[in-house]
Amino acid sequence: MTDRAAEIAANLADVRARIEAACKAAGRSPEEVRLLAVTKTFPASDAAILAGLGVRDLAENRDQEAAAKAAEVDAPVRWHMVGRLQRNKARSVVRWADEVQSVDSTRLAEALARAVAAARDAGERTEPLDVLVQASIDGDPARGGCPLDRLPELAHGVIRSSDLRLRGIMAVAPLGMEPRAAFDRLASVAGELRTEFPTARELSCGMSNDLEEAIDYGSTCVRVGTALLGGRGLASP
Repeated sequence: MTDRAAEIAANLADVRARIEAACKAAGRSPEEVRLLAVTKTFPASDAAILAGLGVRDLAENRDQEAAAKAAEVDAPVRWHMVGRLQRNKARSVVRWADEVQSVDSTRLAEALARAVAAARDAGERTEPLDVLVQASIDGDPARGGCPLDRLPELAHGVIRSSDLRLRGIMAVAPLGMEPRAAFDRLASVAGELRTEFPTARELSCGMSNDLEEAIDYGSTCVRVGTALLGGRGLASP
């Protein structure tokens, strides 16, 4: 094992131990929480190491970097788009992404649905695209996300197309807000969304610095980058 592989393996063991401990404290099973490894700005070789260590979900936040990386990593992993996405990138994103967690507008959902249909017709894709609606907990448009009171409208926009599958809700704890307060508000909204949309079971929240708090409030997917791979790596294209 190379030094880098050993470093990542040790970090992965630490993160998994944190998840297990947080689940135990919350009275939950670790199997309820999926680890999404955020590989943005790190080389494809790091993503391949994670895959070799059994990580099956990898995330990127920029299409150009992700498309090249996904093509290079020859492993049975699911790729997730977690960054802000412009509609004109939809056609490219659906070529490599299994799931987009950052759908924050009906217009983006419509663009993705059209892109999936085109990719299917071109023989580039056979499955619908899994989608999470991104919530803005504090309503700040500069940070992306849909205001909480408009999430049902957005969810309806997603389920209009058979080329999209609504899987849940994603959010980031706002800067300056105590994570527990943010996740408490998010958990309440997520519960309401599940009542109206039963397929929206996923609650994607919690990162390297606040995954314990997120798990305590019901997160089913934690997005971890720094704790696995260290400080940001290669500059994004």
